[in-house]
Amino acid sequence: MVDNLALSNPLERLLQKDRNDFTRADMLKVVREHGIERFTFHYTGLDGQFKELRLPFSDIKYAERILASGERVDGSSLFPGLVTAANSDLYVVPSYKTAFENPFDNKSLDFICRFLDRDRKMAPFTPDNILGIAHNHFKKATGMELHALGELEFFLLREGGNEYFSPQKHTGYQASAPFFKSGAVVDEMVRVLARITGAVKYAHAEVGFIDSVRSDRPMISGRRAEQHEIELLTRPIEEMGDFLALAKWVVRNVAYRNNMLATFAPKLEEGVAGNGLHFHMELIKDGRNMMIDKDGDLSDDALKLIGGLIHHAATLSSFGNTVASAFLRLVPNQEAPTKICWSHSNRSALIRVPLGWARDSHLARVVNPDEPSDYTDDRGVQTVEIRSPDGSALFHLLLAGLTNAAEYGLTHDGMIELAKKTEIKGDIHEDRELFNRLEALPGSCVAAGNLLAERRQMYEKDGNFPASVIDHVIGLLAREKDDHLNETLSHMSAEERLTATRQIMHRDIHRH
Repeated sequence: MVDNLALSNPLERLLQKDRNDFTRADMLKVVREHGIERFTFHYTGLDGQFKELRLPFSDIKYAERILASGERVDGSSLFPGLVTAANSDLYVVPSYKTAFENPFDNKSLDFICRFLDRDRKMAPFTPDNILGIAHNHFKKATGMELHALGELEFFLLREGGNEYFSPQKHTGYQASAPFFKSGAVVDEMVRVLARITGAVKYAHAEVGFIDSVRSDRPMISGRRAEQHEIELLTRPIEEMGDFLALAKWVVRNVAYRNNMLATFAPKLEEGVAGNGLHFHMELIKDGRNMMIDKDGDLSDDALKLIGGLIHHAATLSSFGNTVASAFLRLVPNQEAPTKICWSHSNRSALIRVPLGWARDSHLARVVNPDEPSDYTDDRGVQTVEIRSPDGSALFHLLLAGLTNAAEYGLTHDGMIELAKKTEIKGDIHEDRELFNRLEALPGSCVAAGNLLAERRQMYEKDGNFPASVIDHVIGLLAREKDDHLNETLSHMSAEERLTATRQIMHRDIHRH
């Protein structure tokens, strides 16, 4: 039975079934009962942007044909360099379980689609299919599923001015009204996204705040910038790719409709927190979290997962940090990692093991000792978090890379030992010997691309990543031409540096 809650999926309530059980007949019922005039197909292109195709229909037979057969699109425009104009057609076919009523158009029923080639097989070079293929390999190799959640950070920019209750620098974390003014807009984003995905964990204000943005770009100059975060719930990792695409689409649209600009750019200003895109991962078997052993400590499988992430960490920057401004965020003492290591709860480490609920999930009993009802959570709640990616991430490819890393960790010897060797305690910036001993993350897009070129077999060997996609990512990173950026900036005066860094940061306002 589907819960009839205010934020539950309206289609699940109408059809009285779980979204995973939706059929074509169910979609046609929605068309008839809700006065739907068109379908809108969504999918992610090679540039990381969410695309859409509108398909109106005037009779039910044609509507059924669209749902059954999909439509044809120009693959050479969506995937330039991977698909040629001479052989460009691809099918886009709706996944019924992704259906949702368009929150911005009540006459449209929307779907996320998958790309099929002329042989009616999943096109192997599209980011979403690469992720799906990687997770299928993982499940076969390990007997487990990999679940993930994303922490989506973004700035909301709006017209500023002399206002009461402006927060102080670095005090925005979980700030409330009237210090942060965009709460109602974020509430709208959360409401829309929760009803579509059922996978919103929470939202809150983040550290970053700029009273008046200084920029040579008129669209953002003088605007007030408030940073926010929407964190999702863990879901199978290929679903998280879909949900992140939806989340960015919802955030941008709701902001636009409220005369605001939402940006996921890695950095807006020196000395102000940047936009990370952290991912938490958990291993699931038979519906249970496998990250904790019987004594409440990290399990061997969890340590193997960490080892695999450590092994792949340097090359994962190629998918998670794709613009020059990303490396203006990854600097010491900014709660952004620069060294490859892991720790419990330490936010300066690349990989963090956050607090879980291993020993007791009924913490409310401590605060409410007279509560009469017991509560247990048999599934378990423990994740590991990777903190280097940012808003420029090619997140389908990054999630596929994380899946490759997890599979490697669980299927190769020495991963527990690697995890134990790279665990840190305390502040690594205060221990210079330790800091210098740890391997560093790449310091630029060019360096990340060069490293990916050297180690590309880590991703190509099992057929997960086509060589053409790796070539594309390497070329994308090389075009940033940022290999000598820090050296160039170091020779500038303070004011010249600020001007130059703002130009670099602000050209990424709309990318990805």
